[in-house]
Amino acid sequence: MSKKLLLGIIIVLVITNIASLLFWNKEETVGIDDGAGTGTREINSKEPVASIDDEEISYQDWMEALRSTHGEKQMKMMIDRAVVKQLAEENNIEVHDKVIEREIALLTSMQGVMKEEEFAKKQEKWREEIIYRYQLEQLLTMDTQISEEEIQTYYNEYKNQYDFTASMQLSHIIVQNFDTAEKVIKELGDGASFDLLAQEYSLDEESKKDGGYLGFIKTTSQFFPNGYEEVAMEMEEDSYSEAFAADNGIAIIYLHRKLPSIEFTYGEIKAYVKSELALHETDQSLTANPLWEKLDIEWLYDE
Repeated sequence: MSKKLLLGIIIVLVITNIASLLFWNKEETVGIDDGAGTGTREINSKEPVASIDDEEISYQDWMEALRSTHGEKQMKMMIDRAVVKQLAEENNIEVHDKVIEREIALLTSMQGVMKEEEFAKKQEKWREEIIYRYQLEQLLTMDTQISEEEIQTYYNEYKNQYDFTASMQLSHIIVQNFDTAEKVIKELGDGASFDLLAQEYSLDEESKKDGGYLGFIKTTSQFFPNGYEEVAMEMEEDSYSEAFAADNGIAIIYLHRKLPSIEFTYGEIKAYVKSELALHETDQSLTANPLWEKLDIEWLYDE
């Protein structure tokens, strides 16, 4: 039996037992993803997973449906990743840490407020996907010739798009005077929720319904409220400020997260610009299918 066929069988067994994010333990209970990406919860595999009036759906029926519907697709995805990882190692293709950090920063800036546990899990997943995508791009284009002049010209024209501008994730409460602000500060100190206090006290009608949430704001943005950056720069993440005078009243801000700026030199980003241009010029799809020919792969879905 070849190693690749053995790998395919092992993957099927993994899918059979965990069925995409499911796993067994010794007490016949099953841990399933909670749906929010923050953890797992346990269910009894001997009990129905759903009921519709008198009709029940068993755990085994559910697993069989998952295997028959997603088994081949899931296995191909796993083999794709194994292929890319192996070929990347053989060709010494690594993804620069700054590129990974930039991509994670971009993805983070598109999210809402996340608890640290949720953020850590998302980062881990993102990191895997980023490394896979960039290694795949370079493997697909490694034999495509792009001139130094073309790479340099493109970089000079679009280099700013590769950098990440420092951003801050903020919420705020705007009140009329310092007396009200001190009352809010006291309630925060007593453990009150910032977003609930924003809904109760804030004069900013646009954000109060969202608990004062402003989202991620680039430090270079014209929409960054006057005075907020200076205050936030001195704050720790996941903390609120003292009251201070702002354009529209007295402000209290909450700093959820800071994302620092990330800038690249030409040498740091050249390989990625080259693969981007090569993909465009060859009109290639970002799929690992062509790479399967470079390895001896056997799997249970071979025709």
